[in-house]
Amino acid sequence: MIGRDDIENPMECNKSCKGREVPTEDELVALNAMRAIKDRVRDLKKRMDGNAESMRDLEREMAQLKAEWNEWEKKRKEAARKRMVLLGHEEVS
Repeated sequence: MIGRDDIENPMECNKSCKGREVPTEDELVALNAMRAIKDRVRDLKKRMDGNAESMRDLEREMAQLKAEWNEWEKKRKEAARKRMVLLGHEEVS
């Protein structure tokens, strides 16, 4: 099995990736959005203080963030699938 140390420049992927950007721009957009959501969730968890009213508001916001996360996860997976098709690793469906 070829390891990372066996590759001269592990960031260079011209042969196997046909000069394509890996990860793709669409994947990076999705990953950055997911990172931002994760940061917002961490902030919300820190703010949860036990006050019933504020807890309901925070729980609503957490539910909204979870829905956003799921949408970005779908977009990320679709972008990854498109990349694999472009690289010739998967068939177009």
